[in-house]
Amino acid sequence: MSTPPPALELKHVTKRFGDKVAVDDLSLTLAPGTFLGLLGRNGAGKSTTLKMATSLVDPTSGSIHVLGHDLKTHSLEARRLMGVMPEDMALLELLTGAQYLRFVGRMYGLEDAQIDQRGAELFDTLDLKPGTRTLVADYSFGMKKKLALCAALIHGPRVLFLDEPFEGIDAVTNRTIKDILLALQARGVTLVLTSHILEVVEKLCPLIAIIDEGKLKGYGTLDELKQGAESLESLFVNLVGGAPRNGLSWL
Repeated sequence: MSTPPPALELKHVTKRFGDKVAVDDLSLTLAPGTFLGLLGRNGAGKSTTLKMATSLVDPTSGSIHVLGHDLKTHSLEARRLMGVMPEDMALLELLTGAQYLRFVGRMYGLEDAQIDQRGAELFDTLDLKPGTRTLVADYSFGMKKKLALCAALIHGPRVLFLDEPFEGIDAVTNRTIKDILLALQARGVTLVLTSHILEVVEKLCPLIAIIDEGKLKGYGTLDELKQGAESLESLFVNLVGGAPRNGLSWL
């Protein structure tokens, strides 16, 4: 039996926006079924990395492969295998939720009956209960997050990219989403998740990558990276050089 290709492979990936280097010579390889927590401060390069890995942004240099498909030459084949939940959600807000899922499902070649069945199951599982005529524009922030997750899952992706999936989500749905993600990993789906909630990453993600100023500062399991740090928060602050700040002068 031949060895399956990595689920995600970045080789010496760099992204420049003018004079600013957003991602700097980043290399990492994820085997199928990996659950990676991608961490970094605001502006560290996390979202740019995800946008390149999902072929929304082209790297300035380097190569990216998803399940053996080179994003430079075979991005369409790779995209069919991906589910993507961007931080800004990028929803079509003048559709209802059901209409939006119909649109997404058809883009992946699903039949309407299959889309409706999966959509109803996703809505029920995530406790998403908008009115049948309610437009996405009238959803709350948390409801939009749930809908974006539904759209990322409806076609059964083999690689799932999630940018801040727990932001604005209530505690009950938070638990449901965690259970869904762990079940997907158990089935061999590869997941890449960014979050500023370090406790979530610590509990969910066996593998962690920490980026700062576009560079990979740490990569491995939590135990491998800790090296005496008491928590993931301490490890993160140590790796990105977060010096303690003086208090506000008037307090």
